[in-house]
Amino acid sequence: MFVPIYDGVPLRFTRSAFITYGLVAACTAIQLLLRFGPQQESEIAVMAGFGLIPSVLFGTAVLPEGLTHAPAWLTPFSNILLHASFAHLLGNLLFLWVFGDNVEDAMGHARFLAFFFLCGLGGSLAHALAYPASEQPLVGASGAISGVIAAYLMLYPRVRVWGLAFKWIPVHIPAVYTLGGWIVFQAASAWFDPQGDIGWWAHLGGLATGAVLTPLFIRRGVALFGRRSARP
Repeated sequence: MFVPIYDGVPLRFTRSAFITYGLVAACTAIQLLLRFGPQQESEIAVMAGFGLIPSVLFGTAVLPEGLTHAPAWLTPFSNILLHASFAHLLGNLLFLWVFGDNVEDAMGHARFLAFFFLCGLGGSLAHALAYPASEQPLVGASGAISGVIAAYLMLYPRVRVWGLAFKWIPVHIPAVYTLGGWIVFQAASAWFDPQGDIGWWAHLGGLATGAVLTPLFIRRGVALFGRRSARP
């Protein structure tokens, strides 16, 4: 288990990664509204209506009548902004906060926003295909953030990242080891815990989507795998 804290990589092309910060703010605001806002429907109802339910997406099940919900085709995107708990939210947003700004800097604001949601879509579809009959909602930005992690690892494999191993041991080691180990953990968990409550296949789908899209979305002149970049 690794929790990132700081990477120290300065922005090269932009003054502020406002898309990253906006996504963090949006997810936080939605979670606060769900927990403390004037609710007409329970959190469970919101998760069911706007989370991704594979059997509903594929048309083999339907939601209860009277439940406010997004169209089934939209839920592979709407589920990205929902989280099951504040702990779930915090875990995801730490990774986005530490790594998202540099990926956004390397791609540009608009392309990073598209990249984020496409990685989320890839994660959502991977989960749905792995569990097509499931009636449990999938929520969380994990798939999208997994794509961001893939991009960061391809851009800055040698950067030394500050973080906590096993939640309390301070470490300062290259991203290729910290994030590479995280990826291995996701793959092992998907294999050994196929019926768990965590969307491991969403993580892997987001990672694969991010790895494929990163070379297509980065700015011209930005190098991959720690090579020296051309001047902007």
